[in-house]
Amino acid sequence: MRRVFALLLAAATLVNPNAIWAQESADDSRKYLLDRVDDVAIVQLYVDGFDQLTLKEKTLIYHLSQAAIAGRDIYIDQRYRYSLRIRSVLEQILTHPDGIDDETIAAIRKYMKLFWVNNGPHSSLTAQKNLLECSDQALRDAARQAAKNGANLPADDDELTKRLDEIGPVLFDPNFETHVTQKSPGEGIDILTASANNLYDNVTTADLDGFKERYPLNSQLVKGDDGQLIERVYRSGLDSLVPAGMYAEPITNIIKHLESAIPFATPEMARALGALVHYYRTGEAADFYGYNIAWVADKDSPVDTINGFIEVYMDARGMKGSWESAVYFNDPIKMDMIQKFADNAQWFEDHMPYDKQFRKESVKGISAKAIQVVMETGDSGPVTPIGINLPNDAAVRQRYGSKSVSLSNVMEAYEKASTRTARAEFCFDDAEFERADKWKSIALALEVNMHEVIGHASGQVNAGIDPAASIKEYYSALEEGRADLVALYFIGNPKLIELGLVDNEDDLREMQLAAYEAYTRNVMTQLRRIKSGTTIEEDHMRNRQMIVSWLAVNTGAIKVDVRDGKTFFRVADVAAWHQGVADLLAEVQRIKSEGDRPSAERLMKDFAININVELRDEVLRRYADLDQPAYTGFVQPELHAVTDDDGNITDITISYPQDLETQMLKWSGAKQ
Repeated sequence: MRRVFALLLAAATLVNPNAIWAQESADDSRKYLLDRVDDVAIVQLYVDGFDQLTLKEKTLIYHLSQAAIAGRDIYIDQRYRYSLRIRSVLEQILTHPDGIDDETIAAIRKYMKLFWVNNGPHSSLTAQKNLLECSDQALRDAARQAAKNGANLPADDDELTKRLDEIGPVLFDPNFETHVTQKSPGEGIDILTASANNLYDNVTTADLDGFKERYPLNSQLVKGDDGQLIERVYRSGLDSLVPAGMYAEPITNIIKHLESAIPFATPEMARALGALVHYYRTGEAADFYGYNIAWVADKDSPVDTINGFIEVYMDARGMKGSWESAVYFNDPIKMDMIQKFADNAQWFEDHMPYDKQFRKESVKGISAKAIQVVMETGDSGPVTPIGINLPNDAAVRQRYGSKSVSLSNVMEAYEKASTRTARAEFCFDDAEFERADKWKSIALALEVNMHEVIGHASGQVNAGIDPAASIKEYYSALEEGRADLVALYFIGNPKLIELGLVDNEDDLREMQLAAYEAYTRNVMTQLRRIKSGTTIEEDHMRNRQMIVSWLAVNTGAIKVDVRDGKTFFRVADVAAWHQGVADLLAEVQRIKSEGDRPSAERLMKDFAININVELRDEVLRRYADLDQPAYTGFVQPELHAVTDDDGNITDITISYPQDLETQMLKWSGAKQ
């Protein structure tokens, strides 16, 4: 587990000031920021170095990218049961607009941009629902006109009315199925029924008492009319031996593209892809375990992919995997930093501030790479992480190791599309701003790499303990906090000088202070994403609030100043901040190693979940004056296969559509 999200970058609002680790883009005239929709920035993702790849490598990437596109509707359906129906209606209206008033088309286009970025009606960050800003009657009139224009909508008015009645509450009622995930919905409210995602159907947590899941990661759990629980397994099926399951058709298409990729892969990658294909056919946990081992064993292939039911953030229980895919290749120019952490992982493990019994005696199989990502879909895109560490299976990690990747071109795109305005607003004085401006890029790069490589890959779990199963809905936030704490603990360590990552001790001390100040500010600035409600639901946001709130209560590291009616969170004592991180990391690691759910629950409820509403409203007012986006969705590159007269691929070209709507309508088939 798991990922560093772009929330960190949004908080830092990066501009690249000649940082030695940063690769200049191939073309400084590139257009990055394409559009702005409410608090979402839409940015083009570019890839450097694709043209230098061999034809074999480019063809491999092409087929893997087709597999990524083939599976994206799985995730859209997982996020919400009505999502695909909403998309089919609204995209047909957008592509058949003749005779529909401009205001209605504009409202539908705005809604769909948010829908496309978030893979459904609910925000990827806050989990809260977006609403369509036209009247119900205007939508009905538009749908009927689009049907007359030849749209793929029911010609029968009664049938069309039925479809619109079905999706109407989702689009217009602010109180209907408001959150895709609610892990803290309030006293007496069940976390599964409060969550609108499509991972469960008519199931409560009480229904799970005594039920043993055979497919906890890759199934939808349904309660039948007789009250019995049924696992609908995500799989294509295997001849007459294994029946087809949920999403059999898109999974079959994924398999087709993966099998097309195998002849172009290295032998090690081909074995991993073959294991993935077999798992997609059977859906069996043992086959997924085997695939993870094969995937981790392939450490040297220059091209790689993540594909499957992976992360569990969307599930309030933290068990069901969301489908995702990412396709990428090595970025050798930026590889040095992350590789140094991988090569020295044992040193960092030996110097962790937690009890020796919770440290690994021998850190195994850590692979760390900087990458150029070419395609991200499902739970990986358009809203993308900037760092990933997998697999999540604790047994595989301890026995076979893990892979960490830092998404170089994603971070660069954030930098190129960002401004400095927000950072200036929340820095207390010029000195803090100047430190932030000087160190933001290299400090973030160090933190992301330490979070993934020596954070998630660290620590020993006690025998017989599955921390995710024991800690349940609090595990994801706890694990993200643990990885952040590792990075924060080592950000001022002289080992970074020894590794050649920081020049001298003065720079190290100043960078450490800048990193702690940025992290402290972030607990304020991230509140702008939660425009209503009183709780934080997103796990990365929870983990950051947990750390800073715990430090504020238990140490003298942080103080709060108010000046001219504005609140500022400040670092009061760097040494206390660092010691507090050590103490909290020791406790968080103990909780994970022992599977101590009661302690995890206390930590989350006391420090991570509840919002200071007054402070949130102040932050929203200050951001309203700045007019800054809160998060980003990326338009993906497009790959095109060039073939000869016999249909053989002779080249793969890459282009950049710079238009979210065109890309999404093409992928869904609404526009050819």
